[in-house]
Amino acid sequence: MNQQDFTSGNIWRQLLTFSTPILLTNLLQVSYQLIDSLWVGNLLGANALGAVAISSTVIFTVLSFIIGINNATLTILSQLKGKGDSEQLRSYVNAFVVLLTSMAIALGALGVLLAEDILRLLGTPDAMVPEAVSYLQINFIGILFLFGYNFIGTVFRSLGDSKTPIRFVFVAVILNAVLDPLFIHTLGLGIEGAAYATVVAQGAAFLYGLFISLRHKLIPFSVPSLPSRRETALILSQGIPAGLQMMVISAGAAAIMSVVTSFGGHAVAGYGAAQRLDSLLILPAQALGTAVNSMAGQNIAAGKWDRVKQITTYAVFLNLAIMLAAAVLLFLFSHWSIRLFIADQAAVEFGGEYVRLVAFFYPFLGLNFVLNGVVRASGAMMQVLVLNIISFWVLRYPMSAAFAEWFGEPGVALGIGLSFVISSLCAFLYFRFGGWKEKELFAKG
Repeated sequence: MNQQDFTSGNIWRQLLTFSTPILLTNLLQVSYQLIDSLWVGNLLGANALGAVAISSTVIFTVLSFIIGINNATLTILSQLKGKGDSEQLRSYVNAFVVLLTSMAIALGALGVLLAEDILRLLGTPDAMVPEAVSYLQINFIGILFLFGYNFIGTVFRSLGDSKTPIRFVFVAVILNAVLDPLFIHTLGLGIEGAAYATVVAQGAAFLYGLFISLRHKLIPFSVPSLPSRRETALILSQGIPAGLQMMVISAGAAAIMSVVTSFGGHAVAGYGAAQRLDSLLILPAQALGTAVNSMAGQNIAAGKWDRVKQITTYAVFLNLAIMLAAAVLLFLFSHWSIRLFIADQAAVEFGGEYVRLVAFFYPFLGLNFVLNGVVRASGAMMQVLVLNIISFWVLRYPMSAAFAEWFGEPGVALGIGLSFVISSLCAFLYFRFGGWKEKELFAKG
């Protein structure tokens, strides 16, 4: 039994033992995408890889929404765990199952019907459209599995168990790595084979997670029934702004890319390589953000505000230690690390310089993850959405554009780095003086 009660016990130990498996799960997710790209690129060539890359931006947007919805799941269920209300916990798990299943089916159907229109809207080259449409449609057909295994993992974390989700994410990664060459090359299915491998791997992960949950009665599932109006209203009021938070981040990243493209192909390639490093570097901060969301959620519901404060303090110091260590390594090996992804010298220079300039700003970005995770745990989803809009659309994108105009190529990194500092200050000011502590998710009586 891996479930933890965070309302008592050693906070340091809990924070480390709970966040580490989340970090490992996130690493597995990143390796999943990397393996997929490696097989497609090597077996099918650049055109197919481009089709997958463009389709993946659509899938990532949907996944961003799913992650956002799961942040709402984490908040609601962790608070119910902290309250010790097993009856309501079972009822809300049922409500999430019904609503998320309905949402997945609707999104899947829309995605299949509109795949080509979406891809053309994104400016997909004509030569890539047929393959990209096939890849995207198959992924949308299997979107229920993507929703499913992410949801089950989130429920486990809300109950204080971050170890079990590693098992079924690991199944997905291994299966995908094995099935990709089998479907793409051996069976001759081409790019459709890559999509089928993804769907089968995610389906297996979902079914395995469901099997573990039901066999050992680790999650309070029940026979699905229509949720009450109150449950639906709470889930939507939390889920929609939480989903939009992630989509705001995704759209903001795309806007910043438009600044980079103004410097030419070498800048795009170098920045792309730097972003791959970035996706690895922020994993510890993301893991801490998820961990404090669950830990603080249980304690907020139990009224243990002293522990909420301690959890926040410890997580901030742990974030600073990890992110500073990562920043030093990144600064020292900036150009070498960029060369892992790309060989073009001009691109390496841009990417390496970007990494050196932005490295020591990352602890401030980590601070955002921690503070927003605690605020999110109270149910203040709309407030976190506003903070993310400020972070990306008031600060990061305008500052990167302005500094790029003033200082040229180094300005991109300087603008983004300074935006990390200011957005972390905004997050701290809201954490310190905002009204998130007064948020009540569940009506008394």
